[in-house]
Amino acid sequence: MKEEKRMITIRNSNGEDSEVELITYLISDDNRTSYMVYSKGEKVGAEDDEILYITRIEKEGNLIKMNLIESDEEWQSVQALLKKIANA
Repeated sequence: MKEEKRMITIRNSNGEDSEVELITYLISDDNRTSYMVYSKGEKVGAEDDEILYITRIEKEGNLIKMNLIESDEEWQSVQALLKKIANA
């Protein structure tokens, strides 16, 4: 049975809304940082691979803000979290 897509609406810094598919959330080992993995439905390459986006999320009042992952150290941490769920 095919799993139903979980769609959410995100708003960019220009105030424009986009509907994206929520793939999963990741939480750092120390439970201090959360990440969201999502898709815009874009495909690439001969295999038609889906492009996935990962962003750090932070709660600010009633809003959830998406922030770029900028440091190599943080990317390594995110990759380790992804490996855990890929091997589960």
